[in-house]
Amino acid sequence: MNVHKKIKNTKLIIIGSGPAGCTAAIYASRCNLKPILITGENKGGQLINTNNIENWPGDINNISGKDLMKRMIDHVSKYDTKIINDEILKVDFSKKPFILFGEKNIYYAKSVIIATGSYAKCLNIKSEKKFIGKGVSSCATCDGFFYKNKIVAVVGGGNTAFEESLYLSNIAKKVYLIHRNNFFKSEKILQNRVKLKINKKKIKLYKNYIVKKIIGNKNEGVTNIIIKSVNKKKIVNLKLQGIFIAIGHIPNTSIFINQIEFIKNSYIKTKSGIHGYHTETSIPGIFAAGDVSDHIYKQAITSASSGCMAALDAYKYISSLKNKKTKDKKNVKRK
Repeated sequence: MNVHKKIKNTKLIIIGSGPAGCTAAIYASRCNLKPILITGENKGGQLINTNNIENWPGDINNISGKDLMKRMIDHVSKYDTKIINDEILKVDFSKKPFILFGEKNIYYAKSVIIATGSYAKCLNIKSEKKFIGKGVSSCATCDGFFYKNKIVAVVGGGNTAFEESLYLSNIAKKVYLIHRNNFFKSEKILQNRVKLKINKKKIKLYKNYIVKKIIGNKNEGVTNIIIKSVNKKKIVNLKLQGIFIAIGHIPNTSIFINQIEFIKNSYIKTKSGIHGYHTETSIPGIFAAGDVSDHIYKQAITSASSGCMAALDAYKYISSLKNKKTKDKKNVKRK
């Protein structure tokens, strides 16, 4: 690790530059916390891979994820936030100030907001990356509208895959639901709803099949997929315009293992209380916002809103440290 310098006496460090991190930086700056925003490897987060966003409040016309995140980072730059292009490799939350070890620097902070996001599990086939944003998606609620009256496929067998299939069945002409096993992990109620859609010929189910290849071109994007039967080795060529990968998400939390508490699937556990400190983790002064602590909603707008809450929680926490320091000084004088 090549460390250039130590950055000390920081009130607040925000790790991650997606909607949660940028919103946290804006609100923290307005609270006069003078935060440092560490961008991570992908400046702008996963949203920069989304071609069209139609549901960002106030933007009537489509906007790309790349453009939206550029606007957010420009907004952060307007305020008293120091933006550093660095990646945090290790943290030590066992002592105060908290220590963050980056590729370039070591950081010391009174409080930290973790907004490192998550990433969708992929099929790990060569043709998948080629068509991301051009027919390959991991979010039906984000991109489903663009497939109105078109044919699409959903890959997966859990709740997410079934929910996305049901959602898309109300938009698309037809939905192929493809799963590699004969059994499903999804809840029975979702399976029953999918059965109703199958009976209405809105969803067609392919059990014991895997996706072998995604086919398309520059102009049209995805045009076909090749699926192969696991047991009978049967090959099917499906003509369609979109494929939604719904085999789960992985939160970017590996560097926080043994530092803070997690809930299922390595998402960060937060207090989620009704008396403030909604975003606080198991360690006072450490907060989490966005997809890194959200395994349910996973929307840009919910990430941004939790970033706002995390900044306000951090402000409340840092103010409490000041108040405690003032009280301690008064008590020393009395003695």
